Amino acid sequence: MNYDVIIIGAGNGGLSAAATLAMKGKKLLVLERHNIPGGCGTSFRRGRFEFEVALHQLNAMGSEDSPGALRKLFREYGIENQIDWIEINSLFKVNLPNDMSVVLPANREESEAVLIEKFPEEKQAILDYFKVVYQLSKERAGFTQYMSNPVKNQKEDITKMFPSFFKYGLKTTQEVLNDFFDSTELQLCLSPYWCFMGMSPDRFPFLILAGCTYSYIEEKPYYLRGGSQVMSQALTEVIRKNDGEIKFNCGVKRIILENNKAVGVIDDNGAEYKCKKIISNISPINTYYNLLDSSEIPIQAKEYLKGYTIGISAFSLFIGLDCTPSEVGFTDSFNLIYDDLDVNEEFKYSHTLLPEFDPLVATCYTIDDPKVSPPGTTVVSAGVLKYGDPWMELSPEKYYDTKYKAADIVLNRLETRFPGIRDHIEEIEVATPLTYMRYLDHPGGAIYGYEQDVKSSTLFLPKQEFIENLSFASGWVNSCGFAPNYLYGNGVAMKVLREV
Repeated sequence: MNYDVIIIGAGNGGLSAAATLAMKGKKLLVLERHNIPGGCGTSFRRGRFEFEVALHQLNAMGSEDSPGALRKLFREYGIENQIDWIEINSLFKVNLPNDMSVVLPANREESEAVLIEKFPEEKQAILDYFKVVYQLSKERAGFTQYMSNPVKNQKEDITKMFPSFFKYGLKTTQEVLNDFFDSTELQLCLSPYWCFMGMSPDRFPFLILAGCTYSYIEEKPYYLRGGSQVMSQALTEVIRKNDGEIKFNCGVKRIILENNKAVGVIDDNGAEYKCKKIISNISPINTYYNLLDSSEIPIQAKEYLKGYTIGISAFSLFIGLDCTPSEVGFTDSFNLIYDDLDVNEEFKYSHTLLPEFDPLVATCYTIDDPKVSPPGTTVVSAGVLKYGDPWMELSPEKYYDTKYKAADIVLNRLETRFPGIRDHIEEIEVATPLTYMRYLDHPGGAIYGYEQDVKSSTLFLPKQEFIENLSFASGWVNSCGFAPNYLYGNGVAMKVLREV
């Protein structure tokens, strides 16, 4: 069969690209190896609990009256009102090793006030920092727009047009925090979004931290009833209602090239499809090395991808409790727990197997929406970021022993912060980097694509393409996260529309 566009993988970017193309009347086919859409944007059930796989907080939503970019896109798709959106009133709760905890509200003035109360000696630095965060985020948007359509014969120095962008655009989070603040505790209260990108503050681009902070404060963090699977299913229905075709349990075995042009695919069942354009929603690594013969992989692509490193995965516990959140001490939905103030040093343990010292993330969305779990119960997800390599080296016997030993360590650490949590466990599921590798088919079980440090993200994302008619739309070539990839997939689709 012939199609205008074939999309490999029904992750976030693939689904939004497919929805956009289908609504524009293009004949398209989405091939997905899993039996459900979404990639990381999925959920699963154990007993009477439904567990969210990946979504912590959705950004770029805004309000109905002042919609953010993602709400506008979902409005175009006609799915905004099909989803029960839950606005989260706090950004996060940071739990420090000295029994100090700080909750930042999703409001600039209130956040400034909370921090000034906790750290009065750094009042001016706090106010100056938020000014920079806001200015940098606005300048980044202006710089991006300017570069997409630069003004000819521009006389003004571009560095003076966007001074904050050129001052901070290539700095790490740690560098900027050190410039502003003396208190390590205060630095940790402002930088939790490093864990959303899987990169320690001494490598995490400040440009991304500033963007996250600005977006979540101004457009508010959101969750949604039913979890991210609801979005994935809604987008799937948009595709189908507009005559797009999706095949589940059916991945792509090979991309067909003619004169170094992508002209079609062969699926896992041996069926062949021709098309004018292919969008890969899987990693460039798997696309080039698994779907092409070795002789077909462009030398330039091999050299180009050498500059990027496979990113981090996770060790996660999905826990259903037979009690309310307050009974075990949960008061906020997103908790970052430090047992040491040196987060950069602690992050080095992500290369080891056991989660004894790593910063710990625990989410509890029953706080924001009691309907997330059955009445009188609580759903908790907790875990640490871990690289996949040590887990891949284990024998099957050692794998299972290590998996449950690691789970016991996380539970013990949770017990110190949330006393009684062990006694109330009704259901528990454990995921390792190998679990994510199996379900996502990502190299190393990476949940954020390539590592996103200053040298390989923001201005240096791996977006270059080497085969005609083959494009990419995923967190492997874009800033990772739900909203960024929905929006990026739509952007790729708009580019394809101009080409097809």
